[in-house]
Amino acid sequence: MFKFLLEKDTWQEVFDSLSKNKLRSILTMVGVWWGILLLIGLLGSARGLENSFNVLFGDFATNSVFVWGQSTGKPFKGFQEGREVKLSLSDAKKIEENVEGIEFVLPRNQRSATVTKNFLSGSFQMAGDYPLLDQLQKKKLIHGRFINQNDIDDNKKIVVISEDAYKQLYEKDAEVIGTYLIINDINFKVVGMFDSGNVNMGPSTDMHIPFTTYQQIYNQGDRIGWMMITGKPEYDIKQIEEDSKLLLKNLNNIHPEDKRAFGSFNLGKEFSKMTGFLTGMQFLTWFVGIATLIAGVFAIGNILLITVKERTKEIGVRRALGATPFEIKRQIVVEAVFLTLVAGLFGIISGGLILILLDNLFGQGADAALVNASVSIGVVFTALLILVVLGTLIGLIPATKATSIKPIEALREE
Repeated sequence: MFKFLLEKDTWQEVFDSLSKNKLRSILTMVGVWWGILLLIGLLGSARGLENSFNVLFGDFATNSVFVWGQSTGKPFKGFQEGREVKLSLSDAKKIEENVEGIEFVLPRNQRSATVTKNFLSGSFQMAGDYPLLDQLQKKKLIHGRFINQNDIDDNKKIVVISEDAYKQLYEKDAEVIGTYLIINDINFKVVGMFDSGNVNMGPSTDMHIPFTTYQQIYNQGDRIGWMMITGKPEYDIKQIEEDSKLLLKNLNNIHPEDKRAFGSFNLGKEFSKMTGFLTGMQFLTWFVGIATLIAGVFAIGNILLITVKERTKEIGVRRALGATPFEIKRQIVVEAVFLTLVAGLFGIISGGLILILLDNLFGQGADAALVNASVSIGVVFTALLILVVLGTLIGLIPATKATSIKPIEALREE
């Protein structure tokens, strides 16, 4: 077979056959070209969307859930319905120690603050945080640093501000690190500034101060606003959420079936939905692309059937001169595979050009919708392999039709 493919006469016959009706040959290839272009374009776009999603959430502990106190919905142990539920540091500690699968528990507090700098002022959301926040929700620092353990231990009056806060409180290009802001009538030293485009899970925050400083200034004692609970990768975050809420109900004398006492947002569950959507989109892309390819290849098979009918006398002469049925089949299958491969290669090139265009239009900058929209070499080879297999199978239909004609009948005048 390999020697047959290297023979000049083989390809001369292929080109002669296809060149007899150039327009028909080109239109036949369009279906396969479009199928490959669609497959490459959609797969590359899906990969670009997945990459942008990973860039956006790559620095997040996505296997997490946020829990906060609300008000009770059922009376329990002498407490009336509607009792306000307040979380505490001891609650966070108990959850970390007793719920299976937990990696981190991060207590947080937040409030609105009036901030002034010389003659400029504004109202911002300020949070009391631990250094762990920068590990679970990475801050894209533009200048300086985030809160560290010394700030926590010494109750330092330092603050890390957002770029938006900087624009409202400082003159353009003014120095920010080492300057002071008056926050609710207390002086704080600015030690860092982070990008406002940073994705924030939980309430939006423009300023971060040490958690212990926040507790001391606002006399919070043991109380916290909410907590971020992060599970280990191998554990189900939905189960961790249920176990954590049940423990919190026991600790705070709340009815086990009270669904109103604690609010929560399960980031892990939402993240799983998104990854499931991306997986489904890739599956749909393969399905649509391959279905379009099959339709295109069937068109090639139909055209080859017409070609075989037109070449009936030629096939009869070849059979009369000693050509075997295998040789006739082999020639027609080669024509089918050649058509599909040429159309496929044009489709791959066209799809690549479209991905380059998409990357230039939507893949540039920090807020890129499609990051590195591309397909791997493995996908390209898989697509070509599918084309060869489909081209071979579809070529067998007209090939079988050609060899079913008896030489004497093929030589008769139509």
